[in-house]
Amino acid sequence: MKLGAKLECNAVIGKSITIDELLAEEGFDAVFIGTGAGLPYFMNIPGENLIGVYSANEYLTRANLMKAYAFPEADTPLTKSKHVAVVGGGNVAMDAARTAMRMGAEKVYVVYRRSKKEMPARIEEIHHAEEEGIEFHLLTNPVAFHGNDEAWVTEVECLKMELGEPDASGRRRPVPVKGSSSGCRWTRSSCPSERRQPAGPIHDAGLNTNKWGNILADQETGKTSKKGSSPAGTSSSAPPP
Repeated sequence: MKLGAKLECNAVIGKSITIDELLAEEGFDAVFIGTGAGLPYFMNIPGENLIGVYSANEYLTRANLMKAYAFPEADTPLTKSKHVAVVGGGNVAMDAARTAMRMGAEKVYVVYRRSKKEMPARIEEIHHAEEEGIEFHLLTNPVAFHGNDEAWVTEVECLKMELGEPDASGRRRPVPVKGSSSGCRWTRSSCPSERRQPAGPIHDAGLNTNKWGNILADQETGKTSKKGSSPAGTSSSAPPP
């Protein structure tokens, strides 16, 4: 703001104003689309509706913005568990794992279906998580959550994975190892994967998107299919982690 930037709050692009209006009527020469990764991404496996299974969005929002760390002084509760499993290998997974440790967990496990080399999280984030005692279970993929008679999650059923050929993201595709199903008794799971905000009504502006609804952009320039606009980062064509 000190440099002269103006913040326009409570405006929904695609509804209250469109990209076409910004370019044609408001006099802007370019539009930078930075919608971020604000939506949860679930795995669509059995048991995700059990008590104690959170999306990272909810878990981190409750813990930080809504001050669940100060409960009951703050109004927002958050399940505090001795053992927490965090599914995923990105920066948000590291945030959720380290937050769970700060919330009093005795053991926190990061469960990731690829190897450490393929983890999308920043090297520093992974290093700091390891320093804090987070345990990494790599080449491991949850296939179901199991619970008790009161609908609390008690067990994560996993498959061991091995790496096959590279997929569209350039990383080697994880392939299940036959006969490797096992019950991993990590109670109170946090399921933290997230995905980029789909284009939604922005798509009507003539922006090409992929099958996940993410805006496609040139890897080198960041340009989209619509003249005068570019999204956050050089590409949003990558699949979920």
